[in-house]
Amino acid sequence: MKYLVYGDTEINYLKAQDARLGEVIDEMGIIQRAIEPDPFESLIGSIISQQISKKAAETVSGRFYDLLDKSITPEAIISTGVDAIQGCGMSLRKAGYIMGIAEAAITGEVDFAGLHLLPDKEVIIKLTTLKGVGVWTAEMLLLFSLQRPDIVSYGDFAIRKGMMALYELGDLPRNTFQEYAQKYSPYGSVASLYLWALAGQ
Repeated sequence: MKYLVYGDTEINYLKAQDARLGEVIDEMGIIQRAIEPDPFESLIGSIISQQISKKAAETVSGRFYDLLDKSITPEAIISTGVDAIQGCGMSLRKAGYIMGIAEAAITGEVDFAGLHLLPDKEVIIKLTTLKGVGVWTAEMLLLFSLQRPDIVSYGDFAIRKGMMALYELGDLPRNTFQEYAQKYSPYGSVASLYLWALAGQ
């Protein structure tokens, strides 16, 4: 398993920028979060996990990976068919999203191998043209597949929860959120790891 890599450069910067976050970093140390370097496989995994518990996602993912003989490629998905994919324990709509993503990869509508060449905003624009893929899902792919360094997602409830806990806030308007996110830049992705941890994620 591969993990998001960071070290002294990111840690020292964040500690200098934000004393409260620095205390959390000192207390928690390095956080290991798994990544999936293949953006196509990462996106399929995100779709499977949407709106279900972690345990349920692990069960469905295991069945899906076994069904495809652990070859998560567009071609394998198309040849398997939507009914068999749904049979892994997901809704017909979700199975359809997976088929649509596979078709987009095969037709070249989305060049998954070339996503790493695009800036963050263009990756989000490109991916959110796909059914079932919203901004949050695209941001998680940026962080946990493309390993972009400055992702702090307002659309992530746990990130907001962690930030509210860190700064003892009763509410968190978007402009306040963005002020903190800007303070973390250009290492917002590492800050996100600690905000998730504060929220118990």
